[in-house]
Amino acid sequence: MNNSNKLRFLTLLTSILFTMGGTHAQERKAPSYPLITHNPNFSIWSSADQLYAASTTHWTGADHSLLGLISVDGNIYRFMGKEEVNYQTVLSTSDEKPYTVDYTETEPKGDWLADSYNAGEWKSGAAPIGDDPKQVKTLWKSKDIWLRRTFQIANPANINDLFLKLNHDDNIEVYLNGKKVYEKVGWTHIFQYFQLNKKDLKTGPNVIAIHLANSMGGSYLDFGLVDKLKDNSAKIQLAKQKNVAVTATQTIYDFSCGKIDMKLTFTSPLLMNDLGLLARPVSYITYKIQSNDNKSHAVKVFLSASSNISVYRPAQEVKATKYNTPQLAVMKVGTVEQAILQKAGDDMRIDWGHLYVAAPKSSNTVQFITSGRAAADAFRTGSSVSTASLGKSLALNTISNFSNVGIRPVEQFIELGYDEIYAIQYFQKNLRPWWNTSGKETMENQLGKAAAEYKTVMQQCKTFDESVYADALKAGGEAYAHLCALAYRQSIAAHTLVKSPEGEILWLSKENNSGGFINTVDVTYPSAPLYLIYNPSLLQGMLNGIFYFSESGKYPHPWAAHDLGTYPLANGQTYGEPMPVEESGNMIILTAAIASAQGNAEYAKKHWKTLTIWADYLSKEGLDPKTQLCTDDFAGHLARNANLSVKAIVGIACYAQMAETLGYTETAKKYRAIAESMVPKWMEMADAGDHYALTFDDKNTWSQKYNLVWDKVLNLKLFPQKVYDLETKYYLGKQNKFGIPLDSRKAYTKNDWILWTATFAPTQKEFEALVAPVYKHAIETESRVPLNDFYDSNTGIRDNFKARSVVGGFYMKLFADQQKGK
Repeated sequence: MNNSNKLRFLTLLTSILFTMGGTHAQERKAPSYPLITHNPNFSIWSSADQLYAASTTHWTGADHSLLGLISVDGNIYRFMGKEEVNYQTVLSTSDEKPYTVDYTETEPKGDWLADSYNAGEWKSGAAPIGDDPKQVKTLWKSKDIWLRRTFQIANPANINDLFLKLNHDDNIEVYLNGKKVYEKVGWTHIFQYFQLNKKDLKTGPNVIAIHLANSMGGSYLDFGLVDKLKDNSAKIQLAKQKNVAVTATQTIYDFSCGKIDMKLTFTSPLLMNDLGLLARPVSYITYKIQSNDNKSHAVKVFLSASSNISVYRPAQEVKATKYNTPQLAVMKVGTVEQAILQKAGDDMRIDWGHLYVAAPKSSNTVQFITSGRAAADAFRTGSSVSTASLGKSLALNTISNFSNVGIRPVEQFIELGYDEIYAIQYFQKNLRPWWNTSGKETMENQLGKAAAEYKTVMQQCKTFDESVYADALKAGGEAYAHLCALAYRQSIAAHTLVKSPEGEILWLSKENNSGGFINTVDVTYPSAPLYLIYNPSLLQGMLNGIFYFSESGKYPHPWAAHDLGTYPLANGQTYGEPMPVEESGNMIILTAAIASAQGNAEYAKKHWKTLTIWADYLSKEGLDPKTQLCTDDFAGHLARNANLSVKAIVGIACYAQMAETLGYTETAKKYRAIAESMVPKWMEMADAGDHYALTFDDKNTWSQKYNLVWDKVLNLKLFPQKVYDLETKYYLGKQNKFGIPLDSRKAYTKNDWILWTATFAPTQKEFEALVAPVYKHAIETESRVPLNDFYDSNTGIRDNFKARSVVGGFYMKLFADQQKGK
């Protein structure tokens, strides 16, 4: 490309990025905005379109607060997060003070809500109550429980604003002195606060009565009352957010704060061509400030990072320290307990290791530690004295001084990092994170490298982001390019990079918000296109543990395992049953995709014996699958699943393709013949006239045949074009507001599968027509969580799942085009 063409291309790209960025101040760009994204433990998001409109959170929804304030000539503006609410205990929860309740698991007779009710025959138990003996004091495993808690109030009039403090699982009804004050179908995973009327309290004895019903999964209850005290935030103004943009590695905000403008950039440099950089658990927060009135102004920027980023529950005690390295001013905080790798689960936050906040000494920063409640007041009053080092909900505060800011932009940055010490337990052996495999590296050194390489890394990220966007734009249009930008960091941050005891890469996913399993094969499967494009060795790292599980004899079955455990403990499958055709097909297909991406089948050769066992299983059981689960396990068991049959046929052909590459000619012919013989049988069994059915035995059904995409992408040439033409036309007639349903059973859909289905559409116009509703969902959904992949195609409301790695599947069209280019 000559210089004039380059200039025209960059001008066009800038115009497109501006258009995507929007000219309206509050246009939504994402359901939730990635800020700090490294792995399932270190993952901070903003669910609001205006960064100051809500507290920042962990992907699970728990508060991981980052508070941002800026002083311009003494006028203070809030640009990020919210000040910590100051609650005073009225009735303690168990994390504050032990308490007991009266309870019964038999529906009570009479007016059990009344303060005069005689609960003498009820049991007494300590809170919290639930089914997990590691988390509760009183075990409850039945369907229903009724509870009463009596308490004294001296003078209700002294309460400013009464709130119910509650953490419950599942459905709940809460009564205060006989009046229903709260009801919910569902559950919380953290304490939440619900406003009550203090007039419902009375002087003297009061009673809270609760009915809790366990509808599914676990159970839990802890509750109390708090008084929300008056806040002093009236002196703080709100910055004006003018724009927000999301690229592959950055989220960029533009603010007007009185007489200055500020560009605030969050950069998580997740560049997959450099595993050292990818694994370095350090993000940058950059302030770029300039005057908007041609005058000079005194500017200070305040960042307060909550110690809750380093705890599982806010009740845990933490220890914070402040110190210097030759390059940096540093603060760190972590729990006192440091229970390394002692917890596993889905709705989990790390409570070992340390959060770090660092800034170059040359940038004239001031650091100090306070309680979370005192942080904003300290900045407001000009105090920078550390007032806490041990306690709960502390704040690591950093003030960046800009002195006199004029029309010329001035830039400073802060680093946020997290040292997990040990990241994963792999078949009973604790593994350190990739950046410290030797055990000799320090977090201070990682922070120092990040600071020294700041300008270089930022330029690399900028160049990469522009390349990703341009490639995606060319492949699928503006909506598709935007979806790819949203998916990039989310998918990567659902993984952790470690090295196995055998010296192999392990790129281990957490099945976020869908069980918490580690290295789930049918999560790897939809995620794969992103990694096939940018570093196929990472996809090897997603398969290595599953191969080891079988080849070590620890998983003695003729099919592939579903998972390696529950994150972060990879000690063997914990999912309740196998998915034999699903996972065996996935492993073979992905190994073939690696061979195609790398141009050789050496990785397949290393695991040929295992691949052969799985290919033989598919040859025997794959064409007409028996009753079993597939990756869409939420839909339940299904026999004679036509889409699962496609996976088996494609898997067998992939095995043949790898055999051909390796020079195993006779093997290639044998398995290619098996796959080819299955195709007409499939077409006959699935034929439903103007489409192909969901199951072979019911022609009044239909489904997305997303597994067909590999036939096109890997150039297997199995299914005739008629199949793709017929299916695509049928899908376009089934579109709802937010996409094609997964199948004919319900209105729910999976956006990763829609993007795969769209990839084999015969024309670009049909591809974009199928993608458009998925983009619409990302921009309009009411579910303000990190991009969820499972939702109602009519309402856009999520059925479940969020922050999952599977959105890496959005890159299938890019991967398909890359393969065509070869």
